[in-house]
Order: sequence, then C-alpha cells, then structure tokens
Amino acid sequence: LGLGADDYMIKPFSPNELVARVKAHINRFRSISSSEENEIIELEELLIDKTAHRVFVNDEEISFTHKEFKLLSYLAERPNRVWSKEELFERIWDFDALDTDVSTVVVHVKRIREKLKKANMTEIPIETIWGSGYRFNRN
Repeated sequence: LGLGADDYMIKPFSPNELVARVKAHINRFRSISSSEENEIIELEELLIDKTAHRVFVNDEEISFTHKEFKLLSYLAERPNRVWSKEELFERIWDFDALDTDVSTVVVHVKRIREKLKKANMTEIPIETIWGSGYRFNRN
C-alpha cells in the first residue's frame, strides 16, 4: 500500500470478495472521472474548458501556452480575490517565490490580456491591483 497500491487481499480469498472489491474500485473510478467531466468556467464572452484545455472568446478558440492556461484557469476559478505575484508564482510554477524572480507572472498576465484583447473581448477580466497583485473580476 505504501508504494501506491489501492488494495490487497491475503490468500486464500473468496472469488466473490475479489469481484466485490474490483466492482468497488470501478465504481470509485467512474465517480471520480465523471466528476471531472465538463469542468467549464463560463463568463459572458469567455469560456474555459479545463478538461479539453481550450479557451473560447465569443465562440472562437484562442491558443494559450500551458502556463498561460493554468494561470488563467486558476484566477478564473477563484474570482474577486487579490493574488500577489508571489502567491501565483508558487501555485502555478510550484517553486518557492522567495528564491526566484516572479516577474514571469507579470509577463504571462500581459500575454493573456493581449490574447483576450486580440480576440475582441470587450472587458478583460484580469485587473492589476497596484502594490498588491491581480484580481479576476467576475460578477
């Protein structure tokens, strides 16, 4: 179990017990996978399909890099909260912000905004809160 197994059985075992355990694992897998389906974040003009890793503005798909997509999704899932560059860097890049230059967050936010603006999105939802960080505005 410590190496990643989900279950084990000691011999001799009943075939009925084996079948029951397999069915339980299949049911657990189905419930997990069905809850992951259609992870969609939707605003008026913006649709983020996390499962398919796709972003649409006014029904037109926009291409994002992996980190841009991850950053946009992260902010959109947690709207109306101010996130510092350090917090975003630690959550998206999985590095400690104290040891690294977090200006990459600024660059990625700029690229996201440019792509959304180029797609003719009327109001860009990522707002800069000077001296604090960024907020995804969602009503």
